[in-house]
Amino acid sequence: MDHNLKKSIIDDIDRFLARKDYYKRIGKAWKRGYLLYGPPGTGKSSLIAAMANYLKFDVYDLELAHITSDADLRKTMLDIHRKSITVIEDIDCNSTAHNRSNNRSRSKSDDCDESIYDKQFSLSSLLNCIDGLWSSCGEERIIVFTTNRKEVLDPALLRPGRMDMHVHMSYCTSEGFRVLVYNYLGIKEHKLLEEIDESINCLKKLMV
Repeated sequence: MDHNLKKSIIDDIDRFLARKDYYKRIGKAWKRGYLLYGPPGTGKSSLIAAMANYLKFDVYDLELAHITSDADLRKTMLDIHRKSITVIEDIDCNSTAHNRSNNRSRSKSDDCDESIYDKQFSLSSLLNCIDGLWSSCGEERIIVFTTNRKEVLDPALLRPGRMDMHVHMSYCTSEGFRVLVYNYLGIKEHKLLEEIDESINCLKKLMV
């Protein structure tokens, strides 16, 4: 991961943990929302695990495929304990979360399971659980959505107070590759590293 991006996430988490009195004073629920978006295989799930380890929080993996109604969604969210990270992965695969202003037919992504489409709960119920009923119970809660296609999500889901920080997870950079080489192999300098840097930078230009 890019060093500056990593530092910004750590700083945001530390600020969240330190502001209990602030949230209490203004009467706001002590929670934080993150959206991790980017191509498949770029480390979104690994980042969630790293956040949980850093915070020493439990992780609840909320499978929307198993939610059959608004009432079921509310009950599931209320059963989640404080000091936890609630994870909803691949939110773009659920048509409930798609942009309501887009009247075009919504195509299913190749990496989405059709079984999680068109569930019986509503987007408004999901939003109310994030910043309504769920917010009034418990403290120190984090919710993380992951998606490969941020552009299809409804803007109401993405706004601050729901998804407070949007984190773009991209492919490995030359700097990130050097960190991996050092972490796994203990190598800081090698004659091939500059050549690999050039190859990675060329690939980045091709993908733009």
